[in-house]
Parts: sequence; structure tokens; C-alpha cells
Amino acid sequence: MARRTLFPAKSGKMEKYGKLIFIVDDDKIILHLMEYVLQGKNGYSIKSFLSGEECLQNIHLNPDLVVLDYILNTSDKQAMDGLETLIKLKEKNRDLPVIILSGYTDDQTRGEMMKNGATKVLRKDDWFVDRLEEHIASELG
Repeated sequence: MARRTLFPAKSGKMEKYGKLIFIVDDDKIILHLMEYVLQGKNGYSIKSFLSGEECLQNIHLNPDLVVLDYILNTSDKQAMDGLETLIKLKEKNRDLPVIILSGYTDDQTRGEMMKNGATKVLRKDDWFVDRLEEHIASELG
């Protein structure tokens, strides 16, 4: 599933508006919630993916930031998890900010993600969307 918000420019061509954010999560409800909040309140362009592979296939679109779930529970056991996706993203663009979301935020997991280039690791709890908004605004200015 991929979605991007566009509007017609004066030239008649479709162009993105706002900063482009990739959201990667295997939970469609979480994807829709983040799309709604980030696009609605902040005017970001959002492109969402259900897997790390889909995200990487679209990296040529040059996102300004990636929000990535740590656990990607797909039915495909060969699919990449969040850490593998993070490593591949950083191989393609070392400076790309990547915010990791996880229900599992012990010190070891957080340290592993930060060591591999995560900008921030946020715990998925009842208030994660509010904190996510703040961190995205801080990263993107």
C-alpha cells in the first residue's frame, strides 16, 4: 500500500507539498492514524508502506524523513524487520533521519537502533503520535 498526497500546481502538473515522510508499519490502522495526523495538522506529504522492502523500492523519491516500525510482522518470514530496513536505508542515505517506533524499547534494543543510525527510538504507547509529531517537527524544522 502506498499513498502520497498531491495537489495540482499552476502548470497543471501534480507536485508534492510539504516535506515528504515515509511511514513503514505492518499495521494498517497505525499507518492511517499517522497519515491523518501528520498530513492533516502539518501539511506533510506522506507515503506509507507495509514493509521495509516497499519502502526501499521507493527510496528514489528522496524522503525527508522515515518513520519505521521496529517489528514488521509480515506473513513472509523472509521479509526484513525494522533493523534490517534501517541498515539498508542508511546505506543509501547516511543523513536520512529515521525515527523508530517500537512497543519494545529496552536499553539493548534502543542501543542497537541508535548504533545503526536511528535518529530517535520512540515507544509505541497511548501518546506516541504526539511525541512523534514533536520529533518530526524538530527534525524537519
